[in-house]
Amino acid sequence: MSDSDWTDLVVGERMQVDQAFNEKVAASHFSSQQWNLVMTAVEFELEHADDPDRARIVADTSKVETILPELENIEQQRGMASAGNAGGGDSGGGLFDGIKDTLGLGGSGPDREQLAAAEEMAQMYADDLQAKLESTGKWERVLETARSE
Repeated sequence: MSDSDWTDLVVGERMQVDQAFNEKVAASHFSSQQWNLVMTAVEFELEHADDPDRARIVADTSKVETILPELENIEQQRGMASAGNAGGGDSGGGLFDGIKDTLGLGGSGPDREQLAAAEEMAQMYADDLQAKLESTGKWERVLETARSE
Protein backbone atom coordinates (compact mmCIF):
# COMPACT_ATOMS: atom_id res chain seq x y z
CA MET A 1 0.00 0.00 0.00
CA SER A 2 1.36 3.38 -0.96
CA ASP A 3 0.93 5.92 1.81
CA SER A 4 1.44 8.88 -0.51
CA ASP A 5 -2.22 9.17 -1.54
CA TRP A 6 -3.71 9.57 1.95
CA THR A 7 -0.74 11.56 3.24
CA ASP A 8 -1.16 14.01 0.35
CA LEU A 9 -4.70 14.64 1.58
CA VAL A 10 -3.55 15.79 5.01
CA VAL A 11 -0.84 18.33 4.15
CA GLY A 12 -2.89 21.30 5.32
CA GLU A 13 -3.86 19.61 8.57
CA ARG A 14 -0.23 18.64 9.19
CA MET A 15 0.81 22.27 8.88
CA GLN A 16 -1.83 23.23 11.45
CA VAL A 17 -0.80 20.39 13.79
CA ASP A 18 2.85 21.43 13.38
CA GLN A 19 2.04 24.92 14.64
CA ALA A 20 0.01 23.66 17.60
CA PHE A 21 2.59 20.98 18.42
CA ASN A 22 5.33 23.59 18.85
CA GLU A 23 4.15 24.06 22.46
CA LYS A 24 4.72 20.36 23.19
CA VAL A 25 8.15 20.53 21.57
CA ALA A 26 9.05 23.56 23.68
CA ALA A 27 8.01 21.66 26.82
CA SER A 28 10.11 18.64 25.82
CA HIS A 29 13.86 18.23 26.00
CA PHE A 30 14.06 18.53 22.20
CA SER A 31 14.97 21.78 20.53
CA SER A 32 12.89 22.72 17.50
CA GLN A 33 15.91 21.86 15.33
CA GLN A 34 16.12 18.40 16.90
CA TRP A 35 12.37 17.84 16.55
CA ASN A 36 12.46 18.81 12.88
CA LEU A 37 15.21 16.25 12.38
CA VAL A 38 13.19 13.58 14.19
CA MET A 39 10.22 14.28 11.94
CA THR A 40 12.35 13.69 8.83
CA ALA A 41 12.85 10.13 10.06
CA VAL A 42 9.21 9.47 10.99
CA GLU A 43 6.64 8.08 8.59
CA PHE A 44 2.94 7.82 9.30
CA GLU A 45 0.89 4.76 8.56
CA LEU A 46 -2.78 3.95 8.82
CA GLU A 47 -3.59 0.83 10.81
CA HIS A 48 -6.93 -0.89 10.24
CA ALA A 49 -8.11 1.58 7.59
CA ASP A 50 -10.83 -0.92 6.66
CA ASP A 51 -12.34 -0.77 10.18
CA PRO A 52 -13.33 2.80 11.16
CA ASP A 53 -13.70 1.81 14.83
CA ARG A 54 -10.11 0.55 15.04
CA ALA A 55 -8.45 2.77 12.42
CA ARG A 56 -5.67 4.98 13.66
CA ILE A 57 -2.60 6.84 12.52
CA VAL A 58 0.60 5.25 13.78
CA ALA A 59 4.05 6.81 13.79
CA ASP A 60 6.63 4.52 12.21
CA THR A 61 9.78 5.48 14.10
CA SER A 62 11.97 2.65 12.83
CA LYS A 63 14.34 5.10 11.11
CA VAL A 64 14.73 7.49 14.07
CA GLU A 65 17.65 5.52 15.45
CA THR A 66 19.68 6.45 12.36
CA ILE A 67 19.52 10.16 13.21
CA LEU A 68 20.38 9.82 16.93
CA PRO A 69 24.05 10.75 16.41
CA GLU A 70 23.00 13.99 14.75
CA LEU A 71 20.55 14.71 17.58
CA GLU A 72 23.45 14.33 19.97
CA ASN A 73 25.58 16.68 17.85
CA ILE A 74 22.84 19.31 17.99
CA GLU A 75 22.58 18.85 21.75
CA GLN A 76 26.33 19.27 22.17
CA GLN A 77 26.28 22.44 20.06
CA ARG A 78 23.44 23.80 22.20
CA GLY A 79 25.34 22.85 25.36
CA MET A 80 28.49 24.61 24.22
CA ALA A 81 26.52 27.73 23.30
CA SER A 82 24.67 27.83 26.64
CA ALA A 83 27.85 27.11 28.62
CA GLY A 84 29.54 30.01 26.87
CA ASN A 85 26.60 32.28 27.57
CA ALA A 86 25.96 31.13 31.14
CA GLY A 87 29.51 31.43 32.34
CA GLY A 88 29.93 27.80 33.29
CA GLY A 89 26.71 26.84 35.11
CA ASP A 90 25.63 23.20 34.94
CA SER A 91 22.78 22.84 32.45
CA GLY A 92 21.73 19.32 33.38
CA GLY A 93 24.57 17.53 31.63
CA GLY A 94 27.95 18.71 30.67
CA LEU A 95 31.38 17.61 31.76
CA PHE A 96 30.48 15.12 34.47
CA ASP A 97 27.83 13.36 32.42
CA GLY A 98 30.26 13.21 29.50
CA ILE A 99 32.91 11.62 31.71
CA LYS A 100 30.40 9.13 33.14
CA ASP A 101 29.23 8.20 29.65
CA THR A 102 32.82 7.78 28.47
CA LEU A 103 33.51 5.45 31.40
CA GLY A 104 30.33 3.51 30.72
CA LEU A 105 28.69 4.74 33.93
CA GLY A 106 26.02 6.84 32.29
CA GLY A 107 23.11 4.43 32.73
CA SER A 108 20.93 3.84 29.69
CA GLY A 109 22.60 6.70 27.88
CA PRO A 110 21.13 9.61 25.99
CA ASP A 111 20.57 7.61 22.82
CA ARG A 112 18.04 5.22 24.41
CA GLU A 113 16.36 8.07 26.26
CA GLN A 114 16.23 10.21 23.13
CA LEU A 115 14.88 7.34 21.07
CA ALA A 116 12.13 6.63 23.60
CA ALA A 117 11.25 10.33 23.85
CA ALA A 118 11.20 10.71 20.07
CA GLU A 119 8.97 7.66 19.67
CA GLU A 120 6.56 8.91 22.31
CA MET A 121 6.37 12.41 20.88
CA ALA A 122 5.97 11.13 17.32
CA GLN A 123 2.98 9.05 18.39
CA MET A 124 1.55 12.07 20.25
CA TYR A 125 1.89 13.98 16.98
CA ALA A 126 0.11 11.17 15.09
CA ASP A 127 -2.70 11.23 17.67
CA ASP A 128 -3.00 15.01 17.33
CA LEU A 129 -3.12 14.70 13.54
CA GLN A 130 -5.85 12.08 13.72
CA ALA A 131 -7.84 14.23 16.17
CA LYS A 132 -7.49 17.19 13.80
CA LEU A 133 -8.72 15.10 10.87
CA GLU A 134 -11.65 13.83 12.89
CA SER A 135 -12.60 17.34 14.05
CA THR A 136 -12.55 18.71 10.51
CA GLY A 137 -14.57 15.82 9.11
CA LYS A 138 -11.73 14.68 6.87
CA TRP A 139 -10.99 11.39 8.68
CA GLU A 140 -13.54 9.35 6.70
CA ARG A 141 -12.12 10.63 3.40
CA VAL A 142 -8.61 9.68 4.53
CA LEU A 143 -9.80 6.18 5.42
CA GLU A 144 -11.61 5.81 2.09
CA THR A 145 -8.49 6.86 0.22
CA ALA A 146 -6.32 4.47 2.20
CA ARG A 147 -8.75 1.58 1.60
CA SER A 148 -8.64 2.18 -2.15
CA GLU A 149 -4.83 2.09 -2.32
